[in-house]
Amino acid sequence: MRFILVLFLFPLSLLAQRDSVYVKTDVYEAVYSEVLQQPKRVWYTVQCPTGTAPRTGMDFYTVPGIITSDNNDYVNNVWDKGHCAPAADFNCTKEMLFKTFSYVNCVLQHERLNRGVWRILEMHERELAKTATVKVEIRMVYSPRSQKLPSGATIPDGFYKTIWIGTKKELYYFPNIVPTQSDYTKYLLK
Repeated sequence: MRFILVLFLFPLSLLAQRDSVYVKTDVYEAVYSEVLQQPKRVWYTVQCPTGTAPRTGMDFYTVPGIITSDNNDYVNNVWDKGHCAPAADFNCTKEMLFKTFSYVNCVLQHERLNRGVWRILEMHERELAKTATVKVEIRMVYSPRSQKLPSGATIPDGFYKTIWIGTKKELYYFPNIVPTQSDYTKYLLK
């Protein structure tokens, strides 16, 4: 009987999802939650503020050994595949650019936020990186009220984005909704 119980429990342990998986690439680092099927934190240094490598034909890909979101989480809804470490910050080469298309670096972000004020803030960080080293950290906010999609991924409530320019720091907070402002400085906390 003990042998059967062990065999029964063993497959269940293989299905256990991890809440915090550390991932390090040469373009970004992340803490990813298989439970949420979303990143919890991503940080990087802007490397290509004026790069020109094309993203033609690239799409997000899953990572072996990590349970991530996938294409099904982004179908027929308002959620974009939001890059945390932006593709345009790493378009020195097609190889660097491709590394940003991992689902570990992808978050459910309201399409109007991703394509609007968030994109403008990413342009700001690249502009700053033309004359200084720019480091960025994004922390996703989840709560008991965070919506979980039928496909399994959890939608973040919002995003804290910290940008370091040398010793200077800018901290922003964006709710994951249709933006009320198009000026990113209106989201600056300090």
